[in-house]
Amino acid sequence: MSTPVPAPTPASRDEVLVALNELLEAERAGARVAMETARDMPPCALTTLVQDVHTDEVRWCSMLMRTIKALEGNASSATGAFWGKAMAIPDLEQRLDFLNRGQTWVVRRLETLIPRIEDAQVRADLSIMLEAHRGNIERIDARHA
Repeated sequence: MSTPVPAPTPASRDEVLVALNELLEAERAGARVAMETARDMPPCALTTLVQDVHTDEVRWCSMLMRTIKALEGNASSATGAFWGKAMAIPDLEQRLDFLNRGQTWVVRRLETLIPRIEDAQVRADLSIMLEAHRGNIERIDARHA
């Protein structure tokens, strides 16, 4: 007989705000990487995909800022270090692979955070964000198929 897995400990408001700001900085970095990468690419289907990722990242930045404000927190204005690391990669294919690793980091962070969120609306918004990131990862990976 297996031992039941205990429910995750609910995150405090402060923990949630720290996590949301961390995600906001990462999303802001991802948005900049996608925008600047699309600008560096010749027009093609892949450019459209990268522009779609940019639009998505901007959407999540907005949602995260609204959520932080609703929780009476202060949204970070910083851009995550991911941006500088990604833009230092001159090869666009390698940069897209790195962008996908960043998307994967966000997925893992959300998978850990969501079960600890007590607010149903915040949990729902983050769950939608999680699924969107999974979809973007699949779309970027599919370019190699």
